[in-house]
Amino acid sequence: MDQASTPPETIGAYGIMQVMEAIPHRYPFLLVDRVVEIRPDHSAVGIKNVTINESFFQGHFPAEPVMPGVLLIEAMAQTAAVLVVATLGEAFKGKLVYFMSVEGAKFRRPVVPGDQVRIHVSKAQRRMNVWKFTAEAKVEGAVVAEATYAAMIRDR
Repeated sequence: MDQASTPPETIGAYGIMQVMEAIPHRYPFLLVDRVVEIRPDHSAVGIKNVTINESFFQGHFPAEPVMPGVLLIEAMAQTAAVLVVATLGEAFKGKLVYFMSVEGAKFRRPVVPGDQVRIHVSKAQRRMNVWKFTAEAKVEGAVVAEATYAAMIRDR
């Protein structure tokens, strides 16, 4: 593998406080607990610990709680937003990451309380202020959801 195709070095993990500094989401819509691996301009791995205390379980579905698929997609997008912030650094100040599109979303099995979701996000393309990503959400190594999506970087 030549240098041009070698992924950048992994930088330190982001704990919950750094995640909250990076993206504006807050309870009940903050869906990333930490980011354990960041390779700027390349990829990131986020963690979502799913507990029965999540507000969405009150209605989805109380007798058999399942994390809504759209929230798995949102957790993937939030992980990608942290990757964007880590990549752009100071150039990101005063900007937000806006979700633009989602394609090819597939849900393989339900995510339930007690699961730890590992969100693997990779940058597929970047043109100006539009970034495209591929993502997989995994529980115990098995893919539970996947999607390709785009986001735009805009001024606040």
